[in-house]
Amino acid sequence: MRAAGGSRNTAAAMPSTKRRAPPGHGRNGGIGSRAAPPPNRKGLPGGVGRISPPGGVRQSLGPLPIAALRLDQGTVAGLARLGLRRISDLWGVPRAGLARRFGQDLVRRLDQALGVEPEPISPAGAPLHFAVRLSLPEPIGLEADILAGLDRLLPPLCAKLRARGRGARRIRLDMIRAEGGTDRIEIGLARPADRPENLRPLFELKLGQVEAGFGFDVLRLVATVTEPLHGVEHKGGWAVAAEARADRPAGQALEDLIARIGARVGLDRITREHPADSHIPEKTSTTQAAAYSTAAPDWPAPTRPRPLVLFRPEPVTAPATPDVPLQFRWRGRVHETRMALGPERIAPEWWLDDPNWRSGVRDYWRVATQDGHRVWLFYAHGGAISGGWFAQGDFG
Repeated sequence: MRAAGGSRNTAAAMPSTKRRAPPGHGRNGGIGSRAAPPPNRKGLPGGVGRISPPGGVRQSLGPLPIAALRLDQGTVAGLARLGLRRISDLWGVPRAGLARRFGQDLVRRLDQALGVEPEPISPAGAPLHFAVRLSLPEPIGLEADILAGLDRLLPPLCAKLRARGRGARRIRLDMIRAEGGTDRIEIGLARPADRPENLRPLFELKLGQVEAGFGFDVLRLVATVTEPLHGVEHKGGWAVAAEARADRPAGQALEDLIARIGARVGLDRITREHPADSHIPEKTSTTQAAAYSTAAPDWPAPTRPRPLVLFRPEPVTAPATPDVPLQFRWRGRVHETRMALGPERIAPEWWLDDPNWRSGVRDYWRVATQDGHRVWLFYAHGGAISGGWFAQGDFG
């Protein structure tokens, strides 16, 4: 047998440059049975070389542990209980019995290691990278000059994004100083964008923070975070005229507003509420970042009246009895009860240890006072901590 490009002796004399693959992965496709045997390497089980000699695939695989076949932990443990700990222990076991007891995956992995069954591998594609660069003959420092450079960088960057069906969520502008160092401006968007007219105003809002010094001689624009952007069907004729006369979609206008505000205060500071499934009043909604979430399509109506303003429970000075007080002191003022509706009993989540609910079961009352206030009071019956009267909401 001859190796490609030389005789068998020549191939055997050449030092092997192939690294040992992960367990059970490097001898697929019968490579070992067609390659010349390299010198043995110390430290490998049984003096096995990096590439098995012709016809020696079984001898090379035999000393390896069964886990080298890339089996799940349950299968490896089950084989170990039967005394099968090395791959060589499987040679004499009937394949039908192995497949019946441990599944077809064991037999398939064994065939792949022997090169009997092919194992196609899909290589990972290169990560997407969107960046453009502009080198200037002379340093610039005026805001108008930087915007002019942006006007030359944004169209090719957006063209690259559209060619791959992507939209930018975060874009960074690197401005390299003539004397060394880099200033950076980064913008975030509430929705993916691939149009220069959507990106330029956001950079313009932040250019006032830049200190040009001796000027910038290189501008670099990088789309650091991108997302798939689906194409929009183009319309013509009467449809275009009707769409031009119509107002902008509310969702698009809101996302543009979020992006403009986020350019000044940060996107993470703009939040929106989403409904949540809980009987605890303060847990009926969750706070999410507005830029990375969509508006709730349908906010479920409460089964019981709830206050317009909900706040953390505030102590109320009143008699420590479950009956609605005729008079109570709250926020430094004395209030007289005119009408009360209730009680609505709410129990804590017994499967959670919520520090805010260690005062036990609560009886909620809608209380109207003589001076026109409508407040949400509750009486805590006591638990891990003492109870009493508290105010948690204002009906307006």
